[in-house]
Amino acid sequence: MSIAKILTVVTTAIALTVAPLCSKAQRNDEEASKGFKLEKLFTGGSVNVSFFNGQTILGANPVFGYSLTDWADAGIAFNYTFSGARDYLDYDDKIRQTVWGPGVFARVYPIKFLFVQGQFEHNFSTVKYTAAPGSFYQSDKYKTEANSLLVGAGFASGREPGNNTFFYISVLFDVLKDRNSPYVNVAYNPNDPSAAPRVDIVPIVRAGVNVALFQGRYGRY
Repeated sequence: MSIAKILTVVTTAIALTVAPLCSKAQRNDEEASKGFKLEKLFTGGSVNVSFFNGQTILGANPVFGYSLTDWADAGIAFNYTFSGARDYLDYDDKIRQTVWGPGVFARVYPIKFLFVQGQFEHNFSTVKYTAAPGSFYQSDKYKTEANSLLVGAGFASGREPGNNTFFYISVLFDVLKDRNSPYVNVAYNPNDPSAAPRVDIVPIVRAGVNVALFQGRYGRY
């Protein structure tokens, strides 16, 4: 599937999810009829750490968003991730991957301290493979790109109407499972290098902070 088609599908899904929420909020809340509010803007972000089967992932995910209702947020994100693994193709070899890319996200809070999240990212990667001494494989360096759709849930502390500054922690999974994604583990069969690799989803733990903008000046919404 092309990037354009995936972006269309993700954008449509977010729109279909958010539109009914906004419509309901506008019917039930007079404040919603006043339109865009600066005090509903927020920034912040998270760090992500994952250790799985010899693989390490470290990254940062700054965000900028808007509180659509008391229980729905959406916005844009930027991702930077470093990942590394040993024994990738052969014993004592190494692979290092540096990743960056933009994304969009949506969060829905069925309960004020719990949320579900979907985040689409398109990441660009630089990969360096270092073969083990005497290995059949050759060291290599190349660039690639991949789409990721992170889906999961999390806990938020202190999110209340009128207070959009809080800490949160979430667990996300890349359901697209692209072999070039920084959020998967690719396992090769050492006895059959020509065999298709197995792609395993790696849980991504992100802990961060949501910081409200302009609320000090404009007050609680």
